Amino acid sequence: MSEYIFAYPEFLWLLLLIPAMVIWYVLKQHSRYPTLQVPGLQWAEKAPLTVRHYLQHLLFAFRMMVIALLVIVLARPQSHDQWEEITTEGIDIMISLDISSSMLAEDFKPNRMEAAKNIATEFISGRLNDRIGLVIFSGESFTQCPLTTDHAVLVNLLREVEIGMIEDGTAIGMGLATAVNRLRNSESQSKIIILLTDGVNNRGAIDPITAAHIAATFNIRVYTVGVGSRGPAPFPVQTPRGVQYQNIEADIDEEVLKEIADITGGRYFRAEDEDKLTEIYREIEKLEKSMIDVLHFTASREEYRSFAFIAGLLLVLEWLIRVFWLRNMP
Repeated sequence: MSEYIFAYPEFLWLLLLIPAMVIWYVLKQHSRYPTLQVPGLQWAEKAPLTVRHYLQHLLFAFRMMVIALLVIVLARPQSHDQWEEITTEGIDIMISLDISSSMLAEDFKPNRMEAAKNIATEFISGRLNDRIGLVIFSGESFTQCPLTTDHAVLVNLLREVEIGMIEDGTAIGMGLATAVNRLRNSESQSKIIILLTDGVNNRGAIDPITAAHIAATFNIRVYTVGVGSRGPAPFPVQTPRGVQYQNIEADIDEEVLKEIADITGGRYFRAEDEDKLTEIYREIEKLEKSMIDVLHFTASREEYRSFAFIAGLLLVLEWLIRVFWLRNMP
């Protein structure tokens, strides 16, 4: 809802000049044509008034309206939007991404890591109302990007993620605990973690199940995703003769990932290729639709232009009437 105010309301006192000018105009009309009694012309008093006679008074009415409008322009009318409560979808999301060396396996194209980054980028781009952050982990974990609505910055930081940035290993518990730490003070009605890994927890000071219970304490749902095909996957190995490939099996601790999801009220998914991973993100998107009330305010707007326009229009009409219809009037 909007309300009108005046930046300079003291100018509105000038409107008191209009009644004085009307009185002056009426008195002037009486004195302009003095009464003269002429025998035999009584019939002229009964003659009908012409349109031109009324147009003279219309010109004065236009002039008064122009003055009133210009006074309002000087007072600078403004409209202010009041605070209003609107409802929008908004979720706080932390993506916890495994960047251990096994993510180089090429059962995804071009490999698990790049596929996970590309699909996560698409997911981020579609979540306009959400705050999203990024945690990466392998032998240890750290926050690559805290919660933010600046998705362009987040995507750039995601693109910079590379295997080997931190010590190798798979510290699932640490990756989850770091993400929980970033969400624990959030006031959002919906707080979730999307944890992607292709391995078994083998490093870190915090057990994954312990981290899951901590997440549940802060009402954070965790969606766990096991990344890797069922069967051998080509894995690049650097040798003195160059890069050679050997087949490795995806060693995913699905029981632990399912338990993490169950404890926190989330779900476990298995992504066997990039299409399935894309589908998983879409499924999570459908599951997490939280309606959040926010306050919205729009800055004040100047409204004098419409009054100035009408005043200008009235001046043009007055000029046209004076030139084309009252040209020969005294």
